[in-house]
Amino acid sequence: MTQEEKRSKVTIHFAGDSGDGIQLAGSQFTLTTALQGNDLSTFPDFPAEIRAPIGTVAGVSGFQINFGSEEINTPGSHPDVLVAMNAAAFKKNLPDLKKGGILIANEAGFDKRNLRLAHMDESINPLDELATNEYQLYRVDITKLNREALQDLDLGLKEKDRSRNMFALGFVYWLFHRNLDPTLQFLTAKFQSQPLVLEANIRALKKGYHYGETIEAIKRYQVERARLSPGTYRNIVGNQALGMGLIAAAEKSGLKLFYAGYPITPASDILHFLSRHKNFGVKTFQAEDEIAAVTAAIGAAFGGSLAVTATSGPGMALKGEALGLAVMLELPLVVVNVQRGGPSTGLPTKTEQADLFQAIYGRNGEAPIPVLAAHSPSDCFDVALEACKIAVEHMTPVIVLSDGYIANGAEPWRFPQKESLSPIRPPYFDGKEPYLPYQRNEKLVRSWALPGQEGLEHRVGGLEKEAETGNVSYDPENHERMVKVRAEKIANVAYSFPDLALVQGAKRGKVLVVGWGSTFGSIKVAVRNLIAEGKEVGQVHLRHLFPFAQNLPEIIGSYEKILVPELNNGQLSKLLKQEFKAEVIALNKIQGRPFSAHEIEDKIKEVYGT
Repeated sequence: MTQEEKRSKVTIHFAGDSGDGIQLAGSQFTLTTALQGNDLSTFPDFPAEIRAPIGTVAGVSGFQINFGSEEINTPGSHPDVLVAMNAAAFKKNLPDLKKGGILIANEAGFDKRNLRLAHMDESINPLDELATNEYQLYRVDITKLNREALQDLDLGLKEKDRSRNMFALGFVYWLFHRNLDPTLQFLTAKFQSQPLVLEANIRALKKGYHYGETIEAIKRYQVERARLSPGTYRNIVGNQALGMGLIAAAEKSGLKLFYAGYPITPASDILHFLSRHKNFGVKTFQAEDEIAAVTAAIGAAFGGSLAVTATSGPGMALKGEALGLAVMLELPLVVVNVQRGGPSTGLPTKTEQADLFQAIYGRNGEAPIPVLAAHSPSDCFDVALEACKIAVEHMTPVIVLSDGYIANGAEPWRFPQKESLSPIRPPYFDGKEPYLPYQRNEKLVRSWALPGQEGLEHRVGGLEKEAETGNVSYDPENHERMVKVRAEKIANVAYSFPDLALVQGAKRGKVLVVGWGSTFGSIKVAVRNLIAEGKEVGQVHLRHLFPFAQNLPEIIGSYEKILVPELNNGQLSKLLKQEFKAEVIALNKIQGRPFSAHEIEDKIKEVYGT
């Protein structure tokens, strides 16, 4: 008789070759789980090569989801369930599977060929070596069972095998009481013009689900709905949320959104998303290179559009000179850097936070630009909106830092009401006095004059500007004055920030954990665990990385030690040491993978002295 067990949360890791449809299976499980009311967090993990070697550990594609009836902050550290479609997926991910966890292994993926490709002993099936008291092992010949279910369809073996992911997904749906309907609807929409392929996928999904019903002495798991704040929710991916934030900013500012980009992992989906929303007046331009993308955006800003471009670290390097031009012209421009492992091509599908110095310092001359960072997929919406507000109202380029983990990850997002979003007010010239393009208001912001307005003609270009007139100036004192006024203008942006608040913890204590970007969830779980143990620890997370919030010195000065976890070699920790008199301790990870909460928790204990 089937046993039932309730769980407050579960972490599942799907793994296999790139061609096994792992990301599709994971995203469909995510959608279904979100619709069933669970809180969740995901982490897709792609191979670094476009056509990764089949059957190898380097070619393994993974998708991890942590979902539950309680608050979920991370995609989980050690999975409760591992779905391994072949030996390489097994080899790469078994060490992370919890003892006593569930292993669903596709028997066909453990033949001699697959073992050889994974650099494992061909004479020993590793599934035979597993201790049954360590894992709940389900050896399922997914390939064979799936082919049997599709035997009467006029498809080749290769086409039939492409639906194996649906068989595996159906079995996992059965284990965790998931509803098939959302995936059936997705398949119907996706393959409506390919009836045989549609039938194959539907059969495979149902066959996997019913397979669970045929196994005796199996345990099923029930995860109740989460208690989320009232509102309308949808599942959101980071790059999508960022695109929505840009569209919302265009609506709130009354400007037309112009996006120029060059395809680059992991930022390309922003272009793909925005190109589907012409109904909002969005214009997208796929440029021939990164330099063309940013300069086209600058031209659009000069013409009066809300101008945006996005890239990753290598593209930011190419955009550097043009960003200096945008600083010189003092035009609104939003530049998104979805960070990945570097340098050079580096690890294009792996996450990292190594571009902070590049964002703050990575231009020639004195060219200060505000820098903001999103901390989660849904936070991308708010950060995009704020970046656009700063860019327009302060007439400056703004850099937004995301990363591969945030960009591709997903979580539930509560729809904001339009009325709750702050207005964005472009500083157009009011025409009350003779126009001087570099005459400034009390915030040192120059007015915005658009081409074609009579009497508002003015010079643009990368040569130094004379104060107020904007004429070319080689005067030494004028140059120094303009450098200082541009710096002061950016420093003034901090006056628009709300006071920085602790995420959790007392106002004073022994260890303050300072984070930025995608480390948010792992830090939150680690600090929450230690607060429950009575430790005097706190958490603060920085959205504004340049300039800092005005009350950050007060918060840092209230703790004895400062711990800074980062997915780089210690960039924020160096900035804090430079700016503040505090004992700053770095915790760095540069492996293309996010922190686990356990890693941060252990380091806090070490710093704390326990």
